[in-house]
Amino acid sequence: MSDAPPPVDLELRLVRYFLAVAEHRHFGRAAAELRIAQPSLSRQIRSLEKQLGARLLDRTPQGTRLTTAGEVFRPRAESLLRAAAQAAAETRAAARPSRIVIGYTTNIIVTPVVRELARLHPDAEIHTRHLDLGEPAPALLDRRVDAVVTRLPFPTAGLHVTVLYDERRALLIPRDHPLATRASLTLDDIADEPLTRLSDPDWNAFWRIDPRPDGSRAPDGPLIETLEDKLELIAAGKAATIVPATAAVFRADLITVPLTGVDPSHVVLATRAGERGRLVTAFGKLAADLLPGGRSVQEPPET
Repeated sequence: MSDAPPPVDLELRLVRYFLAVAEHRHFGRAAAELRIAQPSLSRQIRSLEKQLGARLLDRTPQGTRLTTAGEVFRPRAESLLRAAAQAAAETRAAARPSRIVIGYTTNIIVTPVVRELARLHPDAEIHTRHLDLGEPAPALLDRRVDAVVTRLPFPTAGLHVTVLYDERRALLIPRDHPLATRASLTLDDIADEPLTRLSDPDWNAFWRIDPRPDGSRAPDGPLIETLEDKLELIAAGKAATIVPATAAVFRADLITVPLTGVDPSHVVLATRAGERGRLVTAFGKLAADLLPGGRSVQEPPET
């Protein structure tokens, strides 16, 4: 026979009441915030203490203080409420699979996948949202979007990331640049070309190929904040930049020349780890089918 103590059935409402008193260190102020009578709050706290078998709070002339047991319980109570909120959010999301928000970043085309998803799920509410450079991971984790098609590198903790296809990289330069007539370029060819800089350190290193394989540093060009400013600087001959070879550049005065001997850019599908929503799963399968060959680079944890 097990000697383990019987399980404790904690009411989340009582845990929330305790945390309100622990924050305010005063029953009156906590009761006002919770919009319940102070005597009722006192009774609820005593009920929680009885369930736990420990005194959590002591009244003093200055207000209320946590006992040693209360200090131990407080962070665990906060974790309990966070876990409950997350469980509720994920359950609601699973129960309402008729809505999905699909994120994408610059020069990524998700239209074929979105159209096919809408055809297969005519009753679904499908939205798309353009994301800036540093947004894919935060937008997923904050649930502003449910899936993102973007390019590595970016932080992938808490995410499931699948490579959909690879893109060659190319140098974007003015059409009158001395290298514009070349069929392809190597890193040696652009060793002295100032390249635009980005504020994100990971993207800066990847898209400037900095440092180079031989340890040398890429020549610094201007720091840019917007795509329009970057294109204008390049057209003016003040810098060059490395882009995906498939990038659409709607300017007649600019041209891309493929780079050889460098790693490609990876276009990926990112979702929250463990995501099991019907539309998210369907979108992932369609993206793998309609955007060339997916392969997993970070599997979700077992659930």
